Amino acid sequence: MRLSFKPYTIELKYVFTLAKSSRTSTQVILTEIEFNDKIGYGEASLPPYLSETTETVSAFLSKVDLSSFKDPFDLSKIISHIDSIAPGNTAAKASVDIALHDLIGKLLEKPLHKIWVLNKNETPDTSFTIGIDKPDIIRKKVEEASEYKILKIKLGRENDKELINTIRSVTDKPITVDVNEGWKDKNFALDMIYWLNERKVTLIEQPIPKENIEDMAWLTENSPLPTIADEFVQRLPDIQRAYKVYSGVNIKLMKCTGLNEAYKMINNARSLGMQVMIGCMTETSCAISAASQLSPLADWADLDGNLLIKNDPYEGTKIINGKIMLNDLPGIGLKK
Repeated sequence: MRLSFKPYTIELKYVFTLAKSSRTSTQVILTEIEFNDKIGYGEASLPPYLSETTETVSAFLSKVDLSSFKDPFDLSKIISHIDSIAPGNTAAKASVDIALHDLIGKLLEKPLHKIWVLNKNETPDTSFTIGIDKPDIIRKKVEEASEYKILKIKLGRENDKELINTIRSVTDKPITVDVNEGWKDKNFALDMIYWLNERKVTLIEQPIPKENIEDMAWLTENSPLPTIADEFVQRLPDIQRAYKVYSGVNIKLMKCTGLNEAYKMINNARSLGMQVMIGCMTETSCAISAASQLSPLADWADLDGNLLIKNDPYEGTKIINGKIMLNDLPGIGLKK
C-alpha cells in the first residue's frame, strides 16, 4: 500500500461565524491509499479549534509507512499502528482511516453501509447550519435552505434571541442549537434553554464550557431539552465521561480518528442509553460521504459541511429533500 497526500483549501459560500471565531475558508489535506489497481480516498479537515494545520498533518502523514502491511483487511493492526505514531493528530489519523475504509469497500465491491449491514433507507434528515450573522443575511440563508427540514443555529453571542426571533419570523421548521461553549453561567443557560424550548428548538449542543462538568450535569438534569456533547467528546474514552453529564454525544470523524473509532463510540454510547448525533466540520464530500455511511445508526445527523462550500472536488452522498441518500458505490460512495 502507498499513501499520498496534498493540501487543499475549501472556500465557504458565506462567512462562517461561531461563538468564538469567524472564517471564510478551511484548510484540508486530501489523502489517497493505492493498493493494486484500487485507490481509497480520505480527508483531514482542519478548522482552527482542532489545532491541526496543513504543516502538522503533513508532518504526521510523512511518518506513516504502509509498505510493511501487505493486507488492507488487517485494519485493526494498521489503525493501531497509525494511532501509536504520535498522540493527538486526530484529523490526520482520520484521513488515513477513511482512505483505508474506502479502499476495503472497493476491494469488496460493496459500500460500507452494506458491509456493516445497515439499511440505507434508515438514514436521518440532516440539519442545515445557519451561522451567526445579520438579520437580513439570516433570512436569506433560511430562504436558501428551503429544502432542508431541520435548521442548525449557531448561538453563543449577545444577539442569540434576535437570531432565533429572526428565523421564527420566516419559518417554523424544527431548530437545533449549537452554542459552542458560548454560555458561561449555568443559570443563564437554563433560562435560555427554557426560552428556546418554547420556540420549537429540539436540542442544545455544548451549551457551556466543556471543563464545567458539574454545572453541565446539573444543566442536563434540569433541561427540558436533550443536551449534546461536542467539544467535550473527542474519542472513545470520552463517552464514559459524558455519561450522566450530557443526554447524548456528537461524534465527528475528525475528532475521533475516523470510522473505526466512530463505530465503536456509537455502540458504547448506545450501551449507556445515550443518544447519538453524527456531525462534521466544514469538509468536502469525501469526509461527509464517509460519515454518512454510519448515519443509519444515529438519532440525528449534522452532515452539511460540503453543502457550505463552493469548490467541492468530489461527488458523493446526496441530500434530497433534507434526507441523507446513500448510493451503492463501493467504499464511502465517492466519485472524483
